[in-house]
Amino acid sequence: MSEHVLVVGSGRDLPGRVREAAPGNRTSVICRLEYLARLRERDAHSRVIAVRHDAPGTEWVALAAAAHAVDPFTRIATFGERDQDRCAEIGRALGLATHHPRTVTLVHDKAAMRARLRETGTDPTPSAAVTGPEELRAFVDAHGVPCVVKPAHGSASVGVAVLRTTDDAALTAALARAGGDFYGLSGTGVVVERFHEGPQFSVEGFSEDGEHVCVAITRKYSDPVRFVELGHAVPAPLPARTREDIHRYVGEVLDALGVTFGATHTEIVLTDEGPRVIETHLRMGGDEIPALVRTATGVHLPDLVARQAAGERVLPDLRKELASGGTTAGAAIRYAPAPVAGVLTEVEGVERARRVPGVEEVVVEAEPGTVCAGLESSDERLAHVRAAGPSAERAMETARTALGALAFHIRTTPPTEEAV
Repeated sequence: MSEHVLVVGSGRDLPGRVREAAPGNRTSVICRLEYLARLRERDAHSRVIAVRHDAPGTEWVALAAAAHAVDPFTRIATFGERDQDRCAEIGRALGLATHHPRTVTLVHDKAAMRARLRETGTDPTPSAAVTGPEELRAFVDAHGVPCVVKPAHGSASVGVAVLRTTDDAALTAALARAGGDFYGLSGTGVVVERFHEGPQFSVEGFSEDGEHVCVAITRKYSDPVRFVELGHAVPAPLPARTREDIHRYVGEVLDALGVTFGATHTEIVLTDEGPRVIETHLRMGGDEIPALVRTATGVHLPDLVARQAAGERVLPDLRKELASGGTTAGAAIRYAPAPVAGVLTEVEGVERARRVPGVEEVVVEAEPGTVCAGLESSDERLAHVRAAGPSAERAMETARTALGALAFHIRTTPPTEEAV
């Protein structure tokens, strides 16, 4: 049976994969006006509905319902983080299976997620939503430091601050940072929670009919001050017992939040008391993690996501692929932050970096003229190298070596009048 899938958002190449999953599959799109330029193969969709970013959910539902009345959708899907709440609303209104609106709220709202995990006994991490310095002071007095202060809704590590002292100036600065305006998001609230010390990992998972499978565990390497991610390696070098503990814990987190299907990306810290969640996402990991997973395990996550969105049951195939052993390779990616503040004028050594054995990709992400003002979010990273090797550690060594071949020319002083 062919499917007609309503895609909420642009979806990059995934709508095309949905159409390719079976003969006769079709896609329609409903997305924000500003996403129109991102749509690939626009003429391949049955229709495209564009909505203003500030349109209420009722308008999204009404427009989708009007199209559904003349050309019914059989399924609904979204492949990014933005507008997952719209997808849940539309799905519920049209009777199309997708994430429950409460699950989307729990995953997106960090304060709500923490409360739910404590309520179910899944994770005891203390947290609180705070609106001013008095509430932040009360939390610090009750639970001590270190603690992390961050936007209740956010991404790309923006607005995150760790308090290691209780002086008023530090509290005020952390509150101002977390409550700022990032990517057009402001006034979304601030949450404070206990900061867990330990190595960080992410779990790349896939769920179907309420069952959860851990596809891979990724070792994360982050800036120690701003916690912007600077590298990932798959598979994380962990003892079998620790992997089992992480698998079990993440499954409990997903159950508590009501996740029943799809790709998930769950970030955790491995503490002395066991794994503790940082946050989870109803999507594949970013930072080329799906490519790392494919190199290390043979599993093609985007293909699974598209096939499931088109109505296939994919967990049996996924389990078979993981059980077969697949590949024994390791994969890693390493990012380059700006070494100094200034204006990027040139990047040298790209071809030299690409010639390093084991390198699979070298990408310069910043163009000349980019202002380098500090590592405030993942958008401030200048370039990345993705590599493969016989182990994750060897792959990371290769990525570091190739990244070292790049030279970033940054003007640290204003140009002179003669230079202009």
